[in-house]
Amino acid sequence: MTSAGQLPDGTRLTGSSSFADYLAAAAPAQLPGAAQKLAGAASNGSGVDIAPHGTTIVAATYDGGVVMAGDRRATMGNLIANRDMQKVYPSDEFSVVGIAGSAGLAVELVRLFQVELEHYEKIEGAELSIDGKANRLAALIRGNLGLAMQGLAVVPMFAGFDRVAGRGRIFSYDVTGGKYEEHDFHSVGSGSVFARGALKKLYGAGMTEGDCVTAAVQALYDAADDDSATAGPDLTRRIFPVVYSVSADGHRRLDDAEVGAIADAVIGGRLQRPDGPQAPLG
Repeated sequence: MTSAGQLPDGTRLTGSSSFADYLAAAAPAQLPGAAQKLAGAASNGSGVDIAPHGTTIVAATYDGGVVMAGDRRATMGNLIANRDMQKVYPSDEFSVVGIAGSAGLAVELVRLFQVELEHYEKIEGAELSIDGKANRLAALIRGNLGLAMQGLAVVPMFAGFDRVAGRGRIFSYDVTGGKYEEHDFHSVGSGSVFARGALKKLYGAGMTEGDCVTAAVQALYDAADDDSATAGPDLTRRIFPVVYSVSADGHRRLDDAEVGAIADAVIGGRLQRPDGPQAPLG
């Protein structure tokens, strides 16, 4: 704000519907990672061991939408930095984004992405298509490439309901901003290999929302079983994965009671079969 209480002249300029582009021109210090970039210029060290990292995120489509779930653990080197971190966020009414990688930068990027989508709607008077949203997120990730090369990578996963096609869709990214559409299910983070392996056996065509949520919790359990950076359901503290479902009605976060009941059932089954449910052959 100016001394007269008015917005600076730059805020009234038109020509771009991208809030990130405006921010880069008007206030670059407010971009995600700006402080870290300045610190990196003065040091050749890596922030990998001192910056909390978040993992693991899974997503799967069902008949009429898409589910995304994330475990709650953040690690800092060999230490547990946080036990109840939120890694899945709504990006707008019909999409969600899950974060993996450097936790602080990832949360900043998600907040910028949320404003980016809202800013576009206000400027253009229309909602971005789901492909347009995925492209905007790719551009934001590409802007973090310098820090990614120093070890402070942010690798989110994006999912939403395509109101034109009438189905859920999932997009993954690499550290350079490369965008890839995934089919049926996907996972990112340090436990993603184990989570995807579980989903390969558990996922099936025509799954309901409830089936999809259960498969996601099973996959996170398997990831936690083999990856120390991923946490399974914490029954003692009653800390459960954050789960969002997105459909034609918009996004919905499942409450802890609902996710907890599914987690209790999953763990109860693991007492009988520690390696998880047996997938049907054929």
